[in-house]
Amino acid sequence: MTDTTQPADTRLRQTLQTALLNPIRAFRLRYLPLLMVYFAYGALGIVTIAETFWIKSALTMTPAELAALSVWLTLPWTIKMVFGELVDAVPIMGSQRKVYVLIGGTLVAAGLITLAGAAGGWLVFAEPQNLYRLGSFLSVVGVVLQDVAADAMSTEVVDRENPDGTPRDPNDINRDLGMVQVLGRLALSFGMVAVAGISGLLASAFSYETVFLLGLVIPLISVSGALLIDITPTETRPVDWRILGGGIAFGAAVVAVATTGLPFGQEIVFVFSMAVVCAMLWRIVRDLDARTQETILYAAIIIFVFRATPLVGQGYTWFTIDVLGFDEAFQGTLNQIGAVLALAGTWLFSDAITRRPVPVVLFWLTIVGTVLSLPSLALTLGISEWTEATLGFGARTIAIIDTAASSPFMQLSMIPLLTLIAIYAPPTRRATWFALMSSLMNLALVASALQTKYVNQMLIVDRGSYENLPLLLGLVMTIGLVAPLAAILVFGRKLNGQRRQAGAQAGGAETQKAS
Repeated sequence: MTDTTQPADTRLRQTLQTALLNPIRAFRLRYLPLLMVYFAYGALGIVTIAETFWIKSALTMTPAELAALSVWLTLPWTIKMVFGELVDAVPIMGSQRKVYVLIGGTLVAAGLITLAGAAGGWLVFAEPQNLYRLGSFLSVVGVVLQDVAADAMSTEVVDRENPDGTPRDPNDINRDLGMVQVLGRLALSFGMVAVAGISGLLASAFSYETVFLLGLVIPLISVSGALLIDITPTETRPVDWRILGGGIAFGAAVVAVATTGLPFGQEIVFVFSMAVVCAMLWRIVRDLDARTQETILYAAIIIFVFRATPLVGQGYTWFTIDVLGFDEAFQGTLNQIGAVLALAGTWLFSDAITRRPVPVVLFWLTIVGTVLSLPSLALTLGISEWTEATLGFGARTIAIIDTAASSPFMQLSMIPLLTLIAIYAPPTRRATWFALMSSLMNLALVASALQTKYVNQMLIVDRGSYENLPLLLGLVMTIGLVAPLAAILVFGRKLNGQRRQAGAQAGGAETQKAS
């Protein structure tokens, strides 16, 4: 703890030193396998720029169609309970963690090979658009499976006992659980940093097919972590067929709706998904005390709304390519700047974030995110022409400044919820618990994708047609500001009330104990 009697510069130096050193001090070698999974997830961005330019140049899908596809590609994240139940209760060759990381890596590799075959023209059993859909789906399922295994490990690597066998202080355990989540976000950011710049160079120097094949090195990273590091076996339990069977039935229903082209199929699946996930969550949280249930509920609602706001879609990226002239190399430069600063922001702010209430964190992230979206809106209005003529800098400089300012806040919003999930994870249902809570949060991304589709259908933007882009971006910014603030205003007070009540009762208990 910083001594408040010390000079301000000394306190600031100690605060910065704590922020810089805490993640390093928190690291343990047994964390490495799960951190390598998260790192590989971030490093999959090595193919992102090649994928973006390939889609624009070789496929015929519109931004609205791509937003609709993202709904389906997000759905595997919403049925993580199936994978979680498998990881918790169905060992394969005696393994509940390692083998699932290996299977996930194989699926990611299959997805990259499918994309390479579509780009290179040597896979011809389907149209390129359908091959893109298939390759993306395989990669997503593989990443989800690995993520479930890593999430389960993130609650198991923290010691519950001291070296002498006595129980550790619960506050120390919760602190370590929170720092493991921080390390996971940092590993993800490190993965993004490692490939952000090179992704643009590869896309500009090699064919898109070659870039997708080079991406095969990424699943090797996650797989090698599982192979080289021993993962302690965990407690097994019987399969809960109400969760596994229900999840499989749900997945089958999603596939049926997707393949039959049912009108409003995505909306039907979203509503059904919410009902299924909430019902399964209730099966797990009903054993918790009422205050804990309400704490999780209010925090989840706020974060859900925060994550459910719409995005602009691919139209803005195409605008930067066609109108502003951002080529592959410069897109890679922006990604590199963003990834480095996102890592720095997560590193410096994560310790403070874990100590702050969820509503406070998301309130400031909402305000800052809206303000930092203004340069993008200005670019769509042509401000770069004025700055070029008057101030001597143009669109690229504005984009760099915008990226540098906004990136540190990219990875912070999930840390409070991940910490809550880790703290309350039931010992024999850790993977399932993480999967269900993650499914709920990923359903927020489905809601975001649906809204992105709606706003792109309402304000149409396409290749070479960007007249509606300023209105589209302004609408997205407005929703992204108003909706989270409303949720924070309504539910943040209730959440803070729960915290104050819990603190008062804890203080009363301490007084009674002292007397």
